[in-house]
Amino acid sequence: MYSYLMVSEVARQRMAEQHEAARKASRRRAVRKATKAQRNGAAANVFELPPIPDYVDGTFRVADDAAADECAAC
Repeated sequence: MYSYLMVSEVARQRMAEQHEAARKASRRRAVRKATKAQRNGAAANVFELPPIPDYVDGTFRVADDAAADECAAC
């Protein structure tokens, strides 16, 4: 009767299945990568974070600024 609704529900269900399959594949790749790293002697759980800027404009504090801030607090 409402063929459009049926088609959209089937499409939604199919997309959900594809997303789940992609998540499972991603987990499998992560496990394989960790296992391979562990086998090769590398630490599997080491995450390197990118440097986080000190200021809103994306710049970093330099050593001279740190010294000036400590003196201002005196």
